[in-house]
Amino acid sequence: RLYYIRAVHYEGNWLPFGTYTIVDIAYNDIPVTDSDFIFTELNMAYNPSDHPQASTIFLSKSQPDVREKRKSLFINHHGSRRRKHSSCSTIFLDDNTVSQPNLKFTIKCVSLAIYYHIKNRYTDGGMQQDIFDEKLHPLSKSEVPSDYDKHNPEQKQIYRFVRTLFSAAQLTAECAIVTLVYVERLLTYADIDIGPGNWKRMLLGAILLASKVWDDQAVWNVDYCQILKDITVEDMNELERQFLELLQFNINVPSSVYAKYYFDLRSLSATNNLSFPLEPLSQDKAQQLEAISRLCDDKYKDARRAGKKRSASVDNLVGVRWVPAILS
Repeated sequence: RLYYIRAVHYEGNWLPFGTYTIVDIAYNDIPVTDSDFIFTELNMAYNPSDHPQASTIFLSKSQPDVREKRKSLFINHHGSRRRKHSSCSTIFLDDNTVSQPNLKFTIKCVSLAIYYHIKNRYTDGGMQQDIFDEKLHPLSKSEVPSDYDKHNPEQKQIYRFVRTLFSAAQLTAECAIVTLVYVERLLTYADIDIGPGNWKRMLLGAILLASKVWDDQAVWNVDYCQILKDITVEDMNELERQFLELLQFNINVPSSVYAKYYFDLRSLSATNNLSFPLEPLSQDKAQQLEAISRLCDDKYKDARRAGKKRSASVDNLVGVRWVPAILS
């Protein structure tokens, strides 16, 4: 049996979060039944970045802030901005789907998820990896401040960094979702935490891998050196190599896991008033949806025919009529 310990304070010492067995806990003289500790039984195969049933880490870390925002809105009587609703004459839709996410708002959501990871990280938890330390491996020639690892970045700062890379490398929105999957897989596999001093290089490594795995025409490491002028190819190669080793070379992202992260990002945007842009359904868009509906209807027509019974009792006969949807 494995237990997951979250930066527990015991007899003046901090036990870093990670996975421990009963033997490890007994060796450290830590009572499992002590109410001062939070022990969560963990199955390492049940990892949020590997299995669709496990909840994403960023969504759980955002909950404390969401509760505070709701409490503040209730106390100050400030309602959220009015939402657009469909009517008989107008239908509002966003262009964001699981197969074709909106690039701008997906990057905003991923940046918000990283922000919550940094803000609500476990104190003094996790191992340190030098390859991600911005002091040891700076991304620019400008001097790194002495307190570079003390102040949490704002969400806008994270968004600008990610947007710059995606815009210059012409990456897709799907790549942003895979980037977040790789970040959370890195945090759980390597037992490290993301903080003010390592978030840029950690994101850079995740984006580098995601672009190579997801996009057909991957961006070369040397191309990132053209975006980040002061970084060397050797540094990029070493970052990629160590990132892969920490992921145990597991770069597979099942479609079910991808879909889970997509919908959890939508939930995150909804709870933070980061709504996707709604536009009235135009005639061209309606015709496109109708065409897609017809394609799906033709695709599954044979399957429906195969599933129909060849005979039925007259007493229980119920007629089934398929009517194509028409949007105009």
